[in-house]
Amino acid sequence: MSTKRIAHSACAIAALILAGPLAANSWRTVHAGNSETVEIDSASIAQGFDGITAWSRVRLDRQVADGGGNYDTIRAQNLYHCGQRRFTTLRRAFFLGERLVREEDVARRRANPAQVGSLDERLLNVACQRREAEPVVSDSADSKPAATAVDRPVAMHADMRMAGAGDGPKVFAVADSTADKPKLIQLPQIDKAALGQAAAAQEAAVRADSHGKPVSAPSVTTAGKPRGGKVETRETEALSEKRIRELHYANSGPPRTARKKPPAAPVVHEAENPAASMHTHWSYEGETGPAHWARLRPDYAACASGKRQSPIDIRDGIRVNLENIRFDYKPMQFRIVDNGHTVQVNAGEGSSLSVMGKRYALQQFHFHRPSEERVNGRMYDMSVHLVHRNDEGQLAVVAVLLEKGAEHPLIQTLLNNLPLEQDSEMAPEESIDPSRLLPENRAYWTYMGSLTTPPCTEGVLWMVLKQPLQVASEQVTIFSRVFRNNSRPIQPPNGRLVKETR
Repeated sequence: MSTKRIAHSACAIAALILAGPLAANSWRTVHAGNSETVEIDSASIAQGFDGITAWSRVRLDRQVADGGGNYDTIRAQNLYHCGQRRFTTLRRAFFLGERLVREEDVARRRANPAQVGSLDERLLNVACQRREAEPVVSDSADSKPAATAVDRPVAMHADMRMAGAGDGPKVFAVADSTADKPKLIQLPQIDKAALGQAAAAQEAAVRADSHGKPVSAPSVTTAGKPRGGKVETRETEALSEKRIRELHYANSGPPRTARKKPPAAPVVHEAENPAASMHTHWSYEGETGPAHWARLRPDYAACASGKRQSPIDIRDGIRVNLENIRFDYKPMQFRIVDNGHTVQVNAGEGSSLSVMGKRYALQQFHFHRPSEERVNGRMYDMSVHLVHRNDEGQLAVVAVLLEKGAEHPLIQTLLNNLPLEQDSEMAPEESIDPSRLLPENRAYWTYMGSLTTPPCTEGVLWMVLKQPLQVASEQVTIFSRVFRNNSRPIQPPNGRLVKETR
């Protein structure tokens, strides 16, 4: 038997070893729907250079045809930025059952916000909570006290950007250090002795057939049998070698080469082919606009089927003695990002509001042009949404209407620090006081609604302040150069009760 064929046999055995499940009971279900199940591999959660790395997977109830072969499972390795509530997909692998079909490194990496109430947020919570509960073991032989994940500082996403890449993080490389690189999926060690014994046995079996003559090893098909029952003599790359190479890529990633940006595919293909992206991107117009949100992902279904969606045209409110909203906003450091949908300001800790017996901490605020809310049919130039969350995970959003007039100092500060590139984040040294986004008169309308962006989660408490703030015409123009229109259309009220301060 030739050395090449012995190597092929060894590779086939190695492929079987590597293709086996890492830990059969380590997958934790995050979502189980009619057409897909989303899980996270708790055994793969590890502290990385700039966050937490973990593998997740989507198991489909059907096979999907693909140029590289059919698959029914998509696995993705994500880097979770816990403090920033964002994640970056590093690589994907496609499986049919437990068999690897193909693997790809993500060329255009971007830090995506984990939208409130989404499956991405659930995965982030599992990954971050798991690592916060466990000590991080030092790789050094010097016994320094082990630090917990929350003790480690999280680098800003803007510091990781690849020069000229626009929206991809740098290769994780630290001077003369590998200890803090993202830990990748750990594959079982290959038993070299077992490989040698198996290869020797294979060689002995092939040395002679029933007539005592050497035979050629057949070319292996995906079923592991000769094509058409005949011996294949054509010199081709064995699938076992290709399998090992693909598994090597899944573990360490292929060499980076310049890739041309592929042409945009119609959204209908993304809906039919879940492999187009595990994190489908949406927009405010065209085939990924509001009318199509519900078809982009199963967990976006509420965008079409929900009965308490936002925004609404506020009419016929019941005038009652509403309790005052008790704002407890403090000056704070902030981070500002153009996330592709809006200009968002991630708030520092310490600011909150209290209403209806519950306290909600300020998470972030962002802007819409024109205003998403309408009042008796009137649309305002812009609006700002201040998003809060309480300890039970419930959301409360305060909407402030903006109309053209005098320049707003705080908004000008934000425009001064607007990132030059999409998905990059700025962390200015100066602080802001979010209370300056509140008008003097705190009378408001209130109703139960939803998030105005996918996944359109319902059960959100909305409070729309009646008195608008002024913003300079030039400030509106600057925002419109970045986002021409980022407002969701008005949604049906469906008989919802709207109350207002009388």
